[in-house]
Amino acid sequence: MDGSTFTSAPFRDARYAPRALEVERVQGHGGETLILRNPMPYSDAVRTTTQPLARWAVEAADRVWLAERDGDGWRTVTYAEAKQQVEALAGGLAALGLSRGRPLLILARNGVDHALIAYAAMSLGAPAAPVSPQYGLKGADLTRLQHAVERLKPAAVYADDAEAFGDALAAPFLAGLPVVVSRNARPGDAAFDDLLKSEPVEPVARPDDVAKLLLTSGSTGRPKAVVCTHANIALNAAQIQACYADPEPPVLVNSAPWSHSLGANAILHMVLHRGGTLYIDAGQPLAGRFGETVRNLSEVATTYHNMVPAGWAMFVGELERNQALAAKFFETVRVIQYGGASMAQSILDRVQAVAVRTVGERITFAAGYGATETGPTACNIHWLNARSGMVGLPTPGTSVKLVPAGDGGKFEIRVKGPQVSPGYLDQPEATAQAFDEDGFYRLGDAARLADPEDPAAGLVFDGRLVENFKLASGTFVAAGALRVAAVSAIGGVVSDAVVCGEGREGVGLMLFLDAKACDRLGDAEAVRAQIVEGLSRMNAAAKGGGGKIARALILDGAPDAASGELTDKGYINQALARDRRPKELERLFAEAPDAGVMRF
Repeated sequence: MDGSTFTSAPFRDARYAPRALEVERVQGHGGETLILRNPMPYSDAVRTTTQPLARWAVEAADRVWLAERDGDGWRTVTYAEAKQQVEALAGGLAALGLSRGRPLLILARNGVDHALIAYAAMSLGAPAAPVSPQYGLKGADLTRLQHAVERLKPAAVYADDAEAFGDALAAPFLAGLPVVVSRNARPGDAAFDDLLKSEPVEPVARPDDVAKLLLTSGSTGRPKAVVCTHANIALNAAQIQACYADPEPPVLVNSAPWSHSLGANAILHMVLHRGGTLYIDAGQPLAGRFGETVRNLSEVATTYHNMVPAGWAMFVGELERNQALAAKFFETVRVIQYGGASMAQSILDRVQAVAVRTVGERITFAAGYGATETGPTACNIHWLNARSGMVGLPTPGTSVKLVPAGDGGKFEIRVKGPQVSPGYLDQPEATAQAFDEDGFYRLGDAARLADPEDPAAGLVFDGRLVENFKLASGTFVAAGALRVAAVSAIGGVVSDAVVCGEGREGVGLMLFLDAKACDRLGDAEAVRAQIVEGLSRMNAAAKGGGGKIARALILDGAPDAASGELTDKGYINQALARDRRPKELERLFAEAPDAGVMRF
């Protein structure tokens, strides 16, 4: 089938359960508030994070739970092996003083040892507290880690590699804490392999115990430690499972960091809950690091694949160039998903075109929505979908309150459900401010209905309320939605954009280029022409000044992950990106701009 006709191709069966929605309308002074509820039943039988491990160690003892690269092959751990090792590690951690309510700080990349020791800590009722590896790797600014330690108050530390995290482990704020290390242990460190020889301890965790302490991104202030109870995490996995009529265990290749709830809960724990297999991907959606992801997906046929938009932007080019990769990737996959940020429609369409050319079917593109405080999954797309920008509808057992937020059908999103965190560690005021008078968690995001006449058509993400701003004229700019629209309109040569213009006469963009896509065009003038053509077309279709681009500037290089500008989930911290580039911002809005600034 010709890929150009992909929009008429059938979808592969995603094995979704039926869609269900109840809508309540409440009139108020600010307009009509909508409350969307999903009445679909879900199982609440599993209420701790370690219960699924006990189940699958019996029902699927020899099935691989986790795999990670070991040279040209894979190191694997089965469910039976994992249960045995988790209980031995729990005994070793208990001997080091870890117990209920006393956190284990985790300084590690995703890996088998990381997962095993995290579940061992949680089995004791001790919170696992993984922080971003960027906080502690060589060359990092350790003030972020120091703040995290002051907030988390850990009783012990785990590091996958004492050499890689050497500066952090030697920092005064970790002095005196027992340290467990998998590789390159220092004198006095406890070796991970030695803990595996400990007397086993069976799980004692209770549903209301804190399972994880996860730091917020810090994009709107210093990171807070979100309390995730065992019941929060376990029930959110059950809610996600109830979206499917699919008894088959999932198979994934995934790199989402376990220091964030997407990777730690919606991926790692969802796989455990459903008895699936996770191939841990050490690749990243960055130049020079993405080859590992391509290598893994060339070998492993997945049933579900989740990647940040930056990853899809890179991967679609690989799929278009490599027929063998496309054949392997589309062999068994039933659902593909993006998360962490919105994705350009042009990227989604290109993936679908390759799917149709390869297997004659489209693969539904899903997306989830939520925050660290909501499990993370408050909403997701659980029906066949080919549209970007959608965030779906509430998961089973979840209620979403849509509060009017300005003109044009924009709503503020608030969430209530069993997956919602009870609040922030030792911050009662911040916790109180996070919830409204009805107990709904305020995410600080905006959404609109895909079809204003039919809420069941789903929600469309409309940006972070805190990222939005006004021009000098008072015109409101929805920065998140505008960023996605601009990247999509340009169509491939741009990997991402920073939206600027608060207090200015018009909106400006600072653009990061996609190096491989630009190489295919051949020269800088062709790249610039495609940007000008795409943004001009977008401006012509825009209905208001807040949706038009006045100026654009191409940036040198890529977003900087070490500074936190590019988060380890793969999206750009817009405020930090602007703050780090005062000279570029001055160029963009100069009264007499240089030739590098595109004006519209």
